[in-house]
This record gives sequence, structure tokens and C-alpha cells, in this order.
Amino acid sequence: MTMFAQQTQSNDRIYTVSSLNAQVRLILENEMGVVWLVGELSNLSMPVSGHWYFTLKDSRAQVKCAMFRGSNRRVTFKPANGTQVLVKARLSLYEPRGDYQLIIESMQPEGDGRLQQQFEQLKMSLAAEGLFAQSLKKPLPEQPKRVGIVTSKTGAALHDILNVLQRRDPGLPVVIYPTMVQGEGAAISIAQAIGRANARQECDVLIVGRGGGSLEDLWAFNEEIVARTIVASQIPVVSAVGHEVDVTITDFVADVRAPTPSAAAELISRDMTHQTQKISQKTQQLHHAMRYYLAGRQATVIKLQHRLDRQHPQVRLNQQQQHLDELSSRMERAMRQLLNRHQQHIHRAEYKLALHSPAQTLKQQSNRLEKAQHRLLDAMDRRLLNASHKLAMAAEKLETVSPLATLGRGYSITRNDKGKVIRRADQVSAGDILNTKVADGEIRSVVSD
Repeated sequence: MTMFAQQTQSNDRIYTVSSLNAQVRLILENEMGVVWLVGELSNLSMPVSGHWYFTLKDSRAQVKCAMFRGSNRRVTFKPANGTQVLVKARLSLYEPRGDYQLIIESMQPEGDGRLQQQFEQLKMSLAAEGLFAQSLKKPLPEQPKRVGIVTSKTGAALHDILNVLQRRDPGLPVVIYPTMVQGEGAAISIAQAIGRANARQECDVLIVGRGGGSLEDLWAFNEEIVARTIVASQIPVVSAVGHEVDVTITDFVADVRAPTPSAAAELISRDMTHQTQKISQKTQQLHHAMRYYLAGRQATVIKLQHRLDRQHPQVRLNQQQQHLDELSSRMERAMRQLLNRHQQHIHRAEYKLALHSPAQTLKQQSNRLEKAQHRLLDAMDRRLLNASHKLAMAAEKLETVSPLATLGRGYSITRNDKGKVIRRADQVSAGDILNTKVADGEIRSVVSD
């Protein structure tokens, strides 16, 4: 008792297994926060509860994951074992088993997901630095004297911009700074073109952009070197990348964002709607300010959302649902094993019953009877054959001593009308009727005096 008391006093706290697991879960969820992972799906299970359970693995390690129904409804593709994915997750612990696991919040195919993740990370990083701040935005000149265009010299965007400028303000001078807008080295080429325009100081406004495309096609305008070059530009920059629905990092750091290259030309060119243009510019500035404000608030909302998720009863409910799914799977496996054992027992009993079945015994006895009948018939055939042979021999012997044979040699047998054989003459009297047997018939005669 003394040793136990001393040992107890030396510990700050004695945990139960349940309380330890709960404490470890809170540490994982609070300290690690949100993580991004790339890996291969395996052991994917989609029970009727609507939750997904799977393993995320690479060549050297794996981790168990759960994606609950409210999150997996937002997945836009059909996951399968072997699919490479990018996931956004938070670390947790499944307390009943003490298993470390990931609670998946979003899932994307690896290629698109990596680009989107890089986009979000760079946007958050630059926003945290204040590069989206409205105070950094330079106003566009009300009446530009020369316009610089940073884009591909063969792209459709250049033709669209030139057509609009020709229509709205034919006398406005244009300087083209040709650059790559897609592929390896495009980001450096764009940054160099913006740098050339600033070094020459030929223009008082720059349009930087290209036509529409996929996220990968537009990726040069999401590179950090382009973003920082635009922020450092002394010339006001109008971002004109892709279509209206396309959003790039360039849009956030530029002084003004135009939804399309044609809209950028409309924005900076002079016409009768000059006041409308100023309003549009102010609106764009307001949009940028709102985006900057929202970008700052988004991080706060995410943190608060994670805190709410960790304290929400749904988290506990999800764990209980996961435990229920596991118990259901174990019960299903146990039932299958039990049914298999009973099925094997039934098969063995059926086999034994078949071996001792009256029908089987009757079949065996019938086979024996059939064989005995065959043997009996064979024996009877042999007996009949022997008897026939003996009869033929006896007949041959009988033929040898037969009276008929004697008759055939010319002899005859005479009987009276009473059938008595006449051997002497004194056995007959006059008037007696006699029957004489010869070889080919009988002769009737009457005795005379």
C-alpha cells in the first residue's frame, strides 16, 4: 500500500484508457489543424450510412481515413481503389480503438487538386503579406496617352484588344510587349515583359492577359514571380486573363481586374461613356477591396469553423457512426462464418445420410440380386446344356435298342385286340382280330381256319 501511494503521488494524473484517447484526440485536432495530403486510395468502403472509409497510402506508409456524408457529397468525381487524390483533412483519433486517422474535408484528383491547392496557398500567403491591399492599387489614367499590351503576339486576346481600341479610340498609340502566356518559362517571360515596359516608361497603363483556357493553361498568371512583378510595377496594370469566370492571382494583385481582354480595352479606352468608365473603375476597386477583406476574413472563418467542428456534437455522432459501421461489418463477417460452418455441417450430415440411406442399401441389394440372377441363369443354362447333352446320348442309346429300329430291319409285332403281344401260334384262334405293327404303320387281320 505504501509503494502504491508513493507511486500515485509521483504522477500528476492517472488516466483511464478512454480519457487518454480523448485527450490525445484533442491534442491532434487542436495542434495540427488542417493538412493537405497526396496519396493513393485503397480499401475503399461505402456503407449504407453514406460515410466513406478508406486508406490513403504511398510507397512506404499508409493512414486510415474517414470522410463523412456531409463532406463526400461535395466530391465531383467517383473515387475508386488505386486513384491518386489530393485531400484536405484534419487529424483526429478514433477513440474506441485508439487509431490515429484523418477526417477528410475535401477530395480532388491529384493533378487538378495540386494546382488548386497551390493557388489557394499562394493567394493566402500573398494576402497575408498585404499584396492585395487597396492602398497599393494605382489609379488608371483618365485619358491614357499610350497603352502597353503584355500578351502573346499570335493570340486571339491581342486581336480582341486591338479591335476594341480601334473602334473606340483609333488615335490611341499601342505598344506590344510579346511574351509566352502558356507552358514552361511563360511566367518568367511575362515578368520580363512587364519589366521591359517599366524600364522603357513608354506607356501609362499596361494590359496583361490572354484568352481563356483551363486552370493549367492559365497557370503562368498564378505564379508568384508574375504577382510580385505586377505589385512592383510603376505603371498601372489591368489584369485581363481568360473569361469572366476565370480567376487568377494576377487579378488580385493588379490595379484593376477586367473580366476579358476585350473588357480591358473597353475599360482604358476613351469614349462618350467616360463617366461610366470611372464608375466601373471604382466598382472594380471596390471589388478588389472586398476580395482583400474577404481573403483576410476567410482565414478567420476557417479557424472558427474548425473550432466549431471540434466542439460540434456531429463529431461525436460521426465517431459513433463509424463505430457502428465497424460493428456492423464485424457482425456481418461473423454471420457469414457461422453460416459457412453450419453449411459445412449440413454437407457432412448429408454425405453420412447418403452413405446409410435405405435407398442406397436397397440399390446395393438390388445390384447383388441382379448379379445372383445372372449367376443363376448362367448355372441353369449350363445345367440345361449338360442335361440336353445327356438326353441326346441316352436317346442315341435308346435308339440302338428300340423295337422301332428292329421293325425297320423287317421285323413286326403282332397284338390281339386286347393289346397282348402274340409270341406263339397257339395264342390265337379262328376269328381273332390281330394288329401287326410294321415299320411304317399297322396291319389289321383276322385269323381264319
